[in-house]
Amino acid sequence: MFKKKTSFGLAFLLAASTLLGACGGADEEGTGAGNGEGADLKVGMSTDAGSIDDKSFNQGTWEGILAAKEEYGIQEKYLKPAGETEADYLKEIGNLYDAGYKFIVTPGFKFETAIYQAQSKYEDAKFIILDGNPHKGDFVPEVADNTVAVFFAEHESGFLAGVAAALELKEGEAGFIGGMEMPAVQKFNWGFQQGLAYANENLGTNLTIKAENVIYQGSFTDTAAGGQIAAQMYDRGVNVIFAAAGGVGFGAITEAKNRAKAGEEVWMLGVDVDQYADGVYEGEKSVILTSAMKKIGNATKDLIKQELDGKFPGGETITYDVKNDGVGIPDENPNLSEETVTKVKEVYEKIKSGEIEVSGEQGNLIK
Repeated sequence: MFKKKTSFGLAFLLAASTLLGACGGADEEGTGAGNGEGADLKVGMSTDAGSIDDKSFNQGTWEGILAAKEEYGIQEKYLKPAGETEADYLKEIGNLYDAGYKFIVTPGFKFETAIYQAQSKYEDAKFIILDGNPHKGDFVPEVADNTVAVFFAEHESGFLAGVAAALELKEGEAGFIGGMEMPAVQKFNWGFQQGLAYANENLGTNLTIKAENVIYQGSFTDTAAGGQIAAQMYDRGVNVIFAAAGGVGFGAITEAKNRAKAGEEVWMLGVDVDQYADGVYEGEKSVILTSAMKKIGNATKDLIKQELDGKFPGGETITYDVKNDGVGIPDENPNLSEETVTKVKEVYEKIKSGEIEVSGEQGNLIK
């Protein structure tokens, strides 16, 4: 299946983002006086559903903005919409604009129609939409000159997580729990399966995955269902589960933690951000083996820097992948051996060089 130059085909051009958790109500903000090269740049953010510290897209985006504040001296502010409708998002975008925050970052595909409206209503503002494309409701992308649409190569980070899990566990059964069956979630799954297959065929491992242990729950919010699905998989002998499923994934992590407390050796793989802390069940012990990350903060900070340099790529759709350090696993992985980390880094470099090509398409994955 794998040649010296491993080829998995072409990646998807477009992807949708993993949905976040439940939404809150009141506006919130954080502001700071800039004092560096970006002192005059006011960067605003409207959160998606959930809080600014949701350990997912909101938090990752905000951390990127704060990193830009620290390094470049920008001014920053975020607002939290009262709801999840286009009108709710447009209201906060308008409030940011009226407050002078004309460089606006929005995390997630639920902003797609709102940014479509905003990019023409506020022509002197600039917009970043993460994991989404502006459109008028017809899903036909229209990225204006004052907007950048950002996507991530989920299949590459899923691949690396699969390789890491196989190397660390050596053998056993893996499972995948997805939320809604949509491109971004599917690509995590497809990359994960390719990573397992690559490790089994090239690195002496035997961590396999069966069709019955690949399940899309159908939502991102049903934590109870996530726990039930994980329990069924573990009862079938699965050793590690990769969940790209929002709140459903948190349910699976809770099930793993309960079993670990009872003495079972079960593992989870986190998604989007480093979820190690979410898996802590005793002292500093965590059920999170590693996480397939989208480096949302890196992308946000990078685009702010491009604006400061006068190189804002307006009108473009950009994919952050291994080549531009846009995806990967965490720098620190307490549950991975040094040997595993070293080998995963080698695989990372092979993806970067093109020696390994990871597909964003399904293909024939499960044997």
